Amino acid sequence: MNKLIELNEKTAMTWAEKACRSIMNQFLPNQLPPQNKWHYHQGVFLSGMVEVWRETDNKEYYDYVKEYVDKLIDKEGNFLFARSELDAVQPGLLLIVLYTHTDDNRYKIAAGKLRNLLKTINKTSQGGFWHKDKYPYQMWLDGLYMAGPFAIQYSQLFNEPELIDLVLYQEQLMREHTKNNINGLYHHGWDEKAEQSWATSSGRAPEVWGRALGWYAMVLTYFIELLPKSHPKYGELKLVLKDLFDSLIEYQDQESGMWYQVIDKGHLEDNWLESSCSCLFVYAMAKAVNNDFVDGKYIKSAKKGYEGILKKSTQIDSNNNFVLTDICIGTSIGDYDYYVGRETINNDLHGVGAFILASIELHRYFKL
Repeated sequence: MNKLIELNEKTAMTWAEKACRSIMNQFLPNQLPPQNKWHYHQGVFLSGMVEVWRETDNKEYYDYVKEYVDKLIDKEGNFLFARSELDAVQPGLLLIVLYTHTDDNRYKIAAGKLRNLLKTINKTSQGGFWHKDKYPYQMWLDGLYMAGPFAIQYSQLFNEPELIDLVLYQEQLMREHTKNNINGLYHHGWDEKAEQSWATSSGRAPEVWGRALGWYAMVLTYFIELLPKSHPKYGELKLVLKDLFDSLIEYQDQESGMWYQVIDKGHLEDNWLESSCSCLFVYAMAKAVNNDFVDGKYIKSAKKGYEGILKKSTQIDSNNNFVLTDICIGTSIGDYDYYVGRETINNDLHGVGAFILASIELHRYFKL
């Protein structure tokens, strides 16, 4: 398969399906790594597959997603998940899809268990969710995506409007504690106690890590999409998103179109271009343009970023399978040396999932 660099509706859809098929060729649904586990890596990838199913109406994609969930959830809606971390909530997006498509009550029961996690998870003194119990008093940008879209959809499906207010309050706290008012970017997280070795005097993480900021850009588009236009936060979040895009464009690598592992320090020689964050920014910009959340001018940066990903970070292996390279492995909060010293892994699922989502939004752009 030749690399198709000239972007159009067919090209982007070809890449989305190629990425899905390549993972499907290598793994049964329950074998997706980490296998036989309810985990956000699978959740991000399968959320991308859901969008491919919606665009193609090919039931094979839906069946693959359903099999992953059905292997983990029993007839009574019981399943094993980490009850002390926001990451466990993200695959709940799949439960929402399956419940609305089948009306099967066990998906509703399982979704309720994830919703209840938000009642028991530890919180800061301001009511901000700890990212995980093992990261006490820490709020991470990642957590907004891991729990936010599910919680809002759950609230709308099962009439719990207070959940929307709770989610938007978490976003407000993250802005308050992580935004860099000089460059307009957001740092990875915040330690209320300012006791972690990485914490600044205010408790803020010292660096702007690419994928965390990618989750934030992504989740802003979800929140705006899910809120009614009459909601008091609707216009505010659109402005937040626009301002973030303006800042991101300032740090987009002009040669490749991609973004760096530590976003605002691309001038340092040991920093490197990272594919998963680049995919997330492409996704967010294209989706925002597609839905008129921002001006159409931002599609230029999205297209440039996507072309860079195709040129630099995609391969076709000897088995004709898609490979996404330059994906940072799972990462906690640290200093600059910690981030640039992280290993990369090919076809890590949250990277491939982000690529599929970016591809789908560009496909939708060219359809308009």
